[in-house]
Amino acid sequence: MTENNKDNSIYDSPDFRPFTNDKIFMNVMRSPKICRALLELILPNEEIGAIRIKKSDNPFVDNSAIDEEADAHGVRFDAFVESSKLWADIEMQTSDGLELDIRARYYHANMDLDFLEQGRPYDDLKPSYVIFICIFDRFKRDEPVYFFRSWDVEKGLPLDDLSYTIVLNTKCSSEKVPEALKPFYEYLNDPKKNQASELTRMIDERVRKFNSSEWRQKYMTFEYILNEQKRESEAIGFEKGRSEGAAQKQREIAKNLKQAGIPIEVIAENTGLSCEEIEKL
Repeated sequence: MTENNKDNSIYDSPDFRPFTNDKIFMNVMRSPKICRALLELILPNEEIGAIRIKKSDNPFVDNSAIDEEADAHGVRFDAFVESSKLWADIEMQTSDGLELDIRARYYHANMDLDFLEQGRPYDDLKPSYVIFICIFDRFKRDEPVYFFRSWDVEKGLPLDDLSYTIVLNTKCSSEKVPEALKPFYEYLNDPKKNQASELTRMIDERVRKFNSSEWRQKYMTFEYILNEQKRESEAIGFEKGRSEGAAQKQREIAKNLKQAGIPIEVIAENTGLSCEEIEKL
């Protein structure tokens, strides 16, 4: 089947999860190529520079695209991007009323803490962007993009703290959406419009990957085992790893996850066992 003649029946399946789905979004955004293309679309006047994707705190993501030396602390970001020129957190939002304003402040603070090592001067801070992709109009102004920065309202003076928040409104009236953003907005509103642009084609290819029966089965197995782990731990009433019985249970769980094809690094993060221990199971 050619790229331009894909079977669109997948989008009609009750099990289909689109790009806007939280788990799908996080996995799709593990692609540095897609992150760069999306940042270039949203920030056309910014020089992006060389980028890397910070490691996700979500325990099950597409590890093939992760920089193994990357790390993240304190907060789970959907897509946390570090470039030589700026930092960006890209969040997908599918429901209103989630205090985006306050969360933007929290995300900015965590990005600064994550990147500014102790003892480093403040002028090492780079421009920081928190980008919310919303499939609803958060501010009810029918604008395609809302751009925020620190500002003296009375005097009209900007505070150049290099901290910016952008809210995309994919439900904006189509005639008001800039031409560059239209293909992306069209795809978010209707995944069948996957051929709208090169970016949407790249995104859709990964969306399809993470909707495959193989990946779905692997994820369901992973979630089931972890849920069983939690229930059994609560029933027994011990803290994880505090007794030999608990340690043995962790080894059993790790062995099951390994047999299910879960990456060893992910198993280690969720069981407390070392990669060396897991390799021997």
